[in-house]
Amino acid sequence: MNAEGQGCLKAKKQEYALVEFTPGVFMIDFYTAATPNGRKVALMLTELGLEYKEHLIDLTANQQKEPGFLAMNPNGKIPVIVDHEGATKTAISESAAILYYLAEKHGQFIGKTLQEKTVTMQWVMFQMSAIGPIFGNYYYGKNSLQPYNPGYIERFEKEANRLLGVMEIHLQKNDYLAGSNYSIADMCTYPWLIGFVKSNPEWFAGKPAVHRWVARIGERPAVKKICS
Repeated sequence: MNAEGQGCLKAKKQEYALVEFTPGVFMIDFYTAATPNGRKVALMLTELGLEYKEHLIDLTANQQKEPGFLAMNPNGKIPVIVDHEGATKTAISESAAILYYLAEKHGQFIGKTLQEKTVTMQWVMFQMSAIGPIFGNYYYGKNSLQPYNPGYIERFEKEANRLLGVMEIHLQKNDYLAGSNYSIADMCTYPWLIGFVKSNPEWFAGKPAVHRWVARIGERPAVKKICS
């Protein structure tokens, strides 16, 4: 399992092939893997009720570095969607950018006013700049880094606990990260945390608001479908 692989889905392998879009069948091609970043987009597509064609990318075989994939995302990382609606197809990479694009296009899960959208994106960026890198580096240190480096692990564990404290304070006053409504901020963050709720329960001790948030998100039908 790679550094992103901890979470609510087991990794699946499938031969990678870029397929031609067939009009009238799927409007979205979705290139992904069983990682938290891939699950963010799967959650959003499911919440929106959109039909899509899923292409599972074998990260261990570096399929994301093949020329066909790099033509869609020069950075060579999942997830990527290709939206075929309209006169020209639109390829979008970076998980937060994909969520933002889909939220704006469909007018859901981001808020209505500029202020609401800004608050939502503030917490999306919190996940992208803090939760993802810190929790990911901790996982890498515990499971992949050689030689084993306790100082490296301690650094990221301490910061992970601080970030959970930030969430605890915020969620004591809010049902969801962006306030009273479920949003792409929650979809960004939940897939990164749920694996650690199970593997590192001591991090979540004394954080009842975070526990309530995890339980609330986990009851959503789309989350049950993607993270079962």
